[in-house]
Order: sequence, then structure tokens, then C-alpha cells
Amino acid sequence: METQFRYVTPVQPQAATGRVAKVYAQLADDFGMARMAVFLTLSPAPDVLAATWAMLRESLLAGNASRTAKEVVALGVSMANRCPFCVAAHTTLLHATGDHRLAETIAAGGTPDDPEHAAMLAWATSRRGGVEIGPEHIGTALAFHFINRMASALLTENLLPANLQNSRLVRSVGGRVMARTVRRRPTPGASLPLVADLPARPEPAWGAGTAAGAAYAALRATGAAGGELLGDVA
Repeated sequence: METQFRYVTPVQPQAATGRVAKVYAQLADDFGMARMAVFLTLSPAPDVLAATWAMLRESLLAGNASRTAKEVVALGVSMANRCPFCVAAHTTLLHATGDHRLAETIAAGGTPDDPEHAAMLAWATSRRGGVEIGPEHIGTALAFHFINRMASALLTENLLPANLQNSRLVRSVGGRVMARTVRRRPTPGASLPLVADLPARPEPAWGAGTAAGAAYAALRATGAAGGELLGDVA
């Protein structure tokens, strides 16, 4: 049977327990989706799953920075890393912020009309300066440099059956469905209890004292132990 997963057998939400179940519950509440393919792929490694979710949540979803600007960063990084799955997902999420023209302009390889969005996209795709970057923007970029690689390795390119994610109409409709959730501002730090008992490196200077910085410290430490989490080579 065709599946969008490669090399892993995800823990399904109805079978999840412990840390995995808690991450899935926050995903449903804060992202509006009980099943997110990228996080399903990480579910066999609960510590990596929780740290990755914390990094994404505290950077992209929570905080005071504009969600639209952060989605521009997520989309720009995903384009730079050539991750079709994440490009399709975050084009749809940009639609969900209400800026439909911006979403399709970037998806078509154009330059946003708004100078700040244009500068943010340039920073995300090529690390050029010229725009004010805060901890949430840096955290979002780093989160997606990791997530893009997980998606490219463990998922096929089909976000939806028959590549429907490539349809502008489908992306627009999907964005409208998710609009209410995307426009909420989750409370910062709510994911940190999920990683409180995991090893952590010192917080980075760019995120010291922030929830995004604490989440990054947990992901960096957990990711560094990745070799020990791999199964035997067949």
C-alpha cells in the first residue's frame, strides 16, 4: 500500500502514550492538526519528537513576532532546502494568515510587495541582511533547517493525494480552513514541560532567556545523541 512515509513506522495518534501522546495533544490544540506527517515520522523517537515540536512551537507559533513574517521565514528556508513537502505546507499556512497574494507570489518565485517581507524572504533563502531579526525568526529558521531534512529523508513529496497541494485553489481553501487556529497566539513556554527532563545544552546567545532559546538547547542536545537512537542497519 502506498504511503507518504519512508524508513519509519509512525506511532498513530490513537495508539500514542506518554511523551508522544502529550506532543500530539499540543499539536492538535496549537496547530489545529492531530496528524502532522513530519511529527508522525519522529514519533518512534519520543525525545526527538518533543524537542522538535518545542522548537517549532516556541519559535513559529508562540511569541509576539508576526506569524506572517515567520511563515515567510519557514517558507523561504524550505525553498532554499528544496523541501517540496514543507514548501507546500507553508504556502498553505501563509494563505491561512490571510495574505493570499503573498503566499502565491513566493510560491511562484516572486518578490513580495512589502519591503519587510521581501527582506525577510531574502534573509531566509540566502542569509542576506537588511532586516531586523529577532529570536523567533532565528528559531523558526533553525527549526526548519532541521525539519526540512527530516521531511526530505522520511517523507515522500505528496502532502495530499495526487499532488493536490500544487493547486492554488486547494492551498487557498486549506488556508481558509486553518485560518482561525493560525491567527491565535499560543502562550509561550507551554511546550517546555515536555522537554524539561531531557538533556540540554546552554541556551544560545540569540535566544537567551526566551522559550525559543530553551527549546533550541533541548533540540541541539537531543539531536546530538541521534546516532544512539538509530536502529541496526539491515
